[in-house]
Amino acid sequence: MNEVCSIQVVRLYRIDGGSKIKAFVDIAIGDFIVKGLKILEGKNGLFLSMPQEKAKDGKWYNSFFAATKEAQKLLQEVVLEAYQQ
Repeated sequence: MNEVCSIQVVRLYRIDGGSKIKAFVDIAIGDFIVKGLKILEGKNGLFLSMPQEKAKDGKWYNSFFAATKEAQKLLQEVVLEAYQQ
């Protein structure tokens, strides 16, 4: 199952103002939709934050994440490129 799925931004909602959150993003990976990604402004520039859920222990955990660093890099490149257009 080493197929390459297409990644596409299906919704990008920009946030105006001085917030660190710059946009909310939904993506399509093949035939699946992932909602709730965020583009944030960090110390080293823009980065992509994954959707999170609060667990019973009160901590926040990613509910979606890339299995490899290469997949994470590809996902971030696609989303940030769409944001900068």
